[in-house]
Amino acid sequence: MSIITISRGSYSRGKEVAEKLAQTLGYECISRDILLEASEQFNIPEIRLVRAIHDAPSVFERFTHGKERYVAYIRAALLSHVQKDNVVYHGLAGHFFLEGVPHVLKVRIIADFEDRVREEMKRENISAEKARHILKKDDEERRKWALHLYGIDTHNPGLYDMVLHTQTMTVDDAVKVILNAVQLPSYKTTPESQGILDNLTLSAQGNAALAE
Repeated sequence: MSIITISRGSYSRGKEVAEKLAQTLGYECISRDILLEASEQFNIPEIRLVRAIHDAPSVFERFTHGKERYVAYIRAALLSHVQKDNVVYHGLAGHFFLEGVPHVLKVRIIADFEDRVREEMKRENISAEKARHILKKDDEERRKWALHLYGIDTHNPGLYDMVLHTQTMTVDDAVKVILNAVQLPSYKTTPESQGILDNLTLSAQGNAALAE
């Protein structure tokens, strides 16, 4: 029993890896579900939560702590959900919210930038130049978000237990690598590690209540 978080950029095939991994393990696979739960629990429009964990903070928000409030809601919803264990989470910020929990395997999945450009061109029917601009802006927004809230650069491989490059491996290969890793004793739930998660969840719920 364990929890797996998958941090993924656009067009990295991380969603496919997460879904196939969860199916193989018999785990629950969640992503956007957490935003819906937080939206319902705290009566906040989902679009605000999406922007809170996607866009870099504006000058106004740096003074009003608007993003911090929404992030507190999302964190509380995620931690409450994964307390039951056996979950693959491939949404944003899982590696931040579950930091310090021993039975969480943190995976980063990346892809070649030019491969991502070609996928963006195909999906949006735009030029290569415009696709590069969109992807660079999106990546930078996420990086600024993490730096503002946590002082951590999402590009830092030290945040993860493993980094997989889908240019050099298939989805099936990536799933096999993660499966082998999650079987290690290091990522098995213990009473001590569950206690750490329970305390984090309690603290997150308290912070969300204060923010509300």
